[in-house]
Amino acid sequence: MARILVVEDDRSIAELVQLYLRREGHEIEIVENGATALRHLESSPAPTDLVVLDLMLPGLDGRGVCRLLRATSDVPVIMLTALDDDRDKIEGLDLGADDYLTKPFNPQELVARVRAILRRAARPVTQTLEPDSHLTIGNLHLDLDAHRLLVSGQELALRTKEFDLLTAFAASAGIVLSRDQLLERVWGGEFDGDTRTVDVHVSRLRDRLDAAGATVEIETIRSVGYRLTAGR
Repeated sequence: MARILVVEDDRSIAELVQLYLRREGHEIEIVENGATALRHLESSPAPTDLVVLDLMLPGLDGRGVCRLLRATSDVPVIMLTALDDDRDKIEGLDLGADDYLTKPFNPQELVARVRAILRRAARPVTQTLEPDSHLTIGNLHLDLDAHRLLVSGQELALRTKEFDLLTAFAASAGIVLSRDQLLERVWGGEFDGDTRTVDVHVSRLRDRLDAAGATVEIETIRSVGYRLTAGR
């Protein structure tokens, strides 16, 4: 059983989501705006395992909620949006959402995506990629057990997906990994989203590493995927 927060101002949609997720045995809390959602996440005595977040909310919208949430938490987020524009979907992923669904959606598909995300959260990628708990490439040192990254001896805080993505690259340094391979290793084989999810996260990881002075490069291999190399 998971504790799931549904942030949705349309009561009929919120109750539909609640109905289907409760059938799965989950505990559901519904709030109708972003400010209340953030207060709930901060003050609730029991941790929230997943957030279903509507993009179009009164006051503080889903973008703002996701941005503020990602500053302090890695709780998985599924974003619901009535906007079918690819730019809005990519923006949601770039803000830190783990997945998205476009309204109107099949509630059974939402249940399947919730199930897949919770399963991945219970099976961290760092436990399956590499038996050695430490990886070093260039001036990067990853401690997989402690979930820490050092760049030239200085700790760099990464979000969960960024760390998992870097781990996948470092464990296969010098080898080209396709987007599908990265989706399998980092998001899990049941992920139903777009491979552009990988592109968004790779771009963000590159920016973080560049700003920290990392001596590695995530190369784009045209029409194939990405490769991590050292000695930049």
